Amino acid sequence: MKPRTRTPMPVRHLTREECEAGLEPIRSAPADDGVLRLIVRRPEENAREVLEEGQLDLDLGLVGDTWHRRRSSRTADGSPHPGMQLNVMNARVVELVAQSPERWALAGDQLYVDLDLSAENLPPGTRLALGSAEIEVTPEPHLGCAKFVERFGVDAMKFVNSPLGRRLRLRGLNARVVKAGTIRVGDRVRKV
Repeated sequence: MKPRTRTPMPVRHLTREECEAGLEPIRSAPADDGVLRLIVRRPEENAREVLEEGQLDLDLGLVGDTWHRRRSSRTADGSPHPGMQLNVMNARVVELVAQSPERWALAGDQLYVDLDLSAENLPPGTRLALGSAEIEVTPEPHLGCAKFVERFGVDAMKFVNSPLGRRLRLRGLNARVVKAGTIRVGDRVRKV
């Protein structure tokens, strides 16, 4: 008998209406005391390593990630932008747009947290403790891009980049490491 190979199911991107129907659970994310749900390292472009534990470093960001080698159009010399060391996304948003846990890492962020990331709740300068590390929210916006559209659809990008999506930071936020340390999936994420 010939072994059967499993053909992956095609991914259907959500409509704008389906995205908006998922807003209530996102809005009910904890404001002050959340949980680190996923850690993803990007060892090279378009590659992802899902980690149970990671190290946050003042100079490197998430150790083993390529942030420190990535050029930025937002710095005068093209060096990595210090305010964009870490990308943090609300786990409830990625759960909605990705539609399955195996697709979360495709968003391209390093940290996925169950926490209200809105600008009102976490203005720039807010510090978050997770594990033995601390990160600080930076003012640089984190918006959907062509890769986000390819992976999750045009309507998902319009949803996260809408005026409401920007206020709630549905695409996530940028942060930098202010205290090096070890982080683990399941760690509490608390405002300092």
